[in-house]
Amino acid sequence: MSSFSNPQYMYLFDLKSGKKKLAYGQSPEDALEILSFRLTADEMADIIPGKHMKISQRKIQQYVHLLG
Repeated sequence: MSSFSNPQYMYLFDLKSGKKKLAYGQSPEDALEILSFRLTADEMADIIPGKHMKISQRKIQQYVHLLG
């Protein structure tokens, strides 16, 4: 199966600390699920699930200073 048939997007999720967490997936829900594989429960609890923005890979440098 081609990866082009299942596109991946980049999302920035707001954290309770005011920073942002970068994730990727087919949807925001998918991105959160992927994050849950590599973050602890405490780290996942800091993410505000409903507050996210979709960004392109080209613009990621504009948001690096916000990552936490």
